[in-house]
Amino acid sequence: MLNDRRSHGLWARTAPPPPATEKLGGDLVADVAIVGAGYTGLSTALHLAERGLDAVVIEAAEIGFGAAGRSTGLVNAGLWVMPSALKETLGPLYGDRLLNLLRDSPRTVFEIVDKHNLQCELKRAGTIHCGADKKGVAEIAERARQWQALGAPVHILDPAETRAKTGTSAFPGGLLDLRAGTIQPLAYVRGLAGAAIAAGATVFTASPVEHIAREGRLWRLATQGGTVRATWAVLATDTYTARMLPELRGEQVVLPVFHVATAPLSDSIRRTILPEGHGAWDTRTVLTAFRTDDAGRLIVGSVGALRGTGTLIHRNWARRCIRALFPQIGEVKLEHEWYGRIGMTNDHLPRLHAPAENMIALTGFNGRGIAPGTVFGRELARHISGELRLDGMFLPVSPAQNAPFRAIREGYYELGAQIAHLPPAR
Repeated sequence: MLNDRRSHGLWARTAPPPPATEKLGGDLVADVAIVGAGYTGLSTALHLAERGLDAVVIEAAEIGFGAAGRSTGLVNAGLWVMPSALKETLGPLYGDRLLNLLRDSPRTVFEIVDKHNLQCELKRAGTIHCGADKKGVAEIAERARQWQALGAPVHILDPAETRAKTGTSAFPGGLLDLRAGTIQPLAYVRGLAGAAIAAGATVFTASPVEHIAREGRLWRLATQGGTVRATWAVLATDTYTARMLPELRGEQVVLPVFHVATAPLSDSIRRTILPEGHGAWDTRTVLTAFRTDDAGRLIVGSVGALRGTGTLIHRNWARRCIRALFPQIGEVKLEHEWYGRIGMTNDHLPRLHAPAENMIALTGFNGRGIAPGTVFGRELARHISGELRLDGMFLPVSPAQNAPFRAIREGYYELGAQIAHLPPAR
């Protein structure tokens, strides 16, 4: 994407082409102007268009350029934190709202894929959260207990079951979540754009918004090539926010995340690795995520940026990791590598902002963007169309505040990932 093979790697190679779009030119008027063509922005546009509203999406680069097109592609329910953390942090009213909205959020993704016949390698087998050690097994046991109390179809796997379903003996236990699945993330977000356009929305790419200002009762969003005037403005750029409202970027600590993909594995080897099609990740602080694609490639991801000294460190770690998890592969041949960034808030919960009248922004997905972003977009559309009051939303409105010591923490995390991925001392 944008002639950078490390931006989207495998996903750019295997995703269907995006729908045809153009740069914004001239002066347009719409009901809603949405900045950012990721899961949240495009889901908002789709659900607005289905309600008969004129939605215009303005994307600085390409559809899915940000985190939406670079992720592991795990479609998980809930958020990064345990269910109990929502009530503890947000209180019972918003905690219950957010929990109820996200507890079965993968189903919304699957329904959109089915309804619009999106070609995105969807697998509904579930995902496995692997306990990396004794502490990790205790963590997933508590997570399972909380979800089971809410009626969720999650199950603890013993060591033998974990080994059978993952293909590795590295983990002493796992949590199988049957609500979840995997997806080709760039294919999904491109398909979401196509569905929004088919429903009546308009998507412009290569059109960075340089200025947003109020003009009478409308918002005026200006790019180098044109303007959009709209009753509503939705900001859905998350950590890829640049010129507009920099505080949306500033309230998050950016965590770099990278992936590698092997060459397609032989059928005999492929049948031994995640044989039922699950996606997986572990409980380590510097985690390891792994899954396969339709061609039989193994995809492994972790924290880190493929730049400077990190490129060789993380690439070599990935080879060692694959050999340790799946020695049956033999020589590890890496075909693709790519990286991006995710935004982390201090409490690992997203933020809802309403900085001015008829302007709304959502940030802080904390590594859980596919299902939450899709569902949040639908809820934003409900609010804008008058179906849902602002005080009835899934999150309280809060002001954007810069994360303390953000730059120092970001540098620390990037360096810390490199240290964690160095080979063990002999």
